[in-house]
Amino acid sequence: MSLDSHLQQAVLKELSWEPSLTAAHIGVAADHGIVTLSGHVESFAEKQAAETAARRVRGVKAVVEALEVRLPAGIGRSDEEIAAAAIDRLAWNVAVPPDAVQVKVEQGWVTLTGAVDWYYQRDAAEQDVRRLFGVVGLSNQIAIKPKVDVSNISDDIMHALHRSWFFDPKTITVSAQGGRVRLTGAVHSPHDRQVAAATAWAAPGVTDVENEIAIIDREP
Repeated sequence: MSLDSHLQQAVLKELSWEPSLTAAHIGVAADHGIVTLSGHVESFAEKQAAETAARRVRGVKAVVEALEVRLPAGIGRSDEEIAAAAIDRLAWNVAVPPDAVQVKVEQGWVTLTGAVDWYYQRDAAEQDVRRLFGVVGLSNQIAIKPKVDVSNISDDIMHALHRSWFFDPKTITVSAQGGRVRLTGAVHSPHDRQVAAATAWAAPGVTDVENEIAIIDREP
């Protein structure tokens, strides 16, 4: 069996293993570590779960997500209902500042706008909305308000990475211009790459993270 065929089968098994989605209508293709997901799912949350499951398979370098959200036959929700549900959910979430996020819905596609102080607030709003029934897509355009002093962002992030047992300090490089942060270097898994990005986002004043960390296989 070729490496691509082996990776394809591994991703299919991982999708079937994931309890939060139904993998029967998802197709998988693999080409030199690049995995393409096709077919359809019944919710946007399932779409995100499929991508997450594929990314955690060893050997996957990138995921091309071409899944379509198809609601169950005879079941639908109007844009007005989706918008009302989103506004209500955001209002109940203590992580989202009151009246900081605006919601627009067009044919099931939700666009979030507004401004918050922290990335975790931006992410909390997205997590709230992506799980709503009827949502077929999501565009998170919520801005993060820049802080006055961003001169030490690079040092702050490097110190945080050094405190983590996930990283060898020599493997990650952090550079920043204003609130925009760029991560380079190499790690051994998508999870480590994600942890590095989450660490960078946690620094005060960060408005954008460009994650260019490569994933390399461990030596046998």
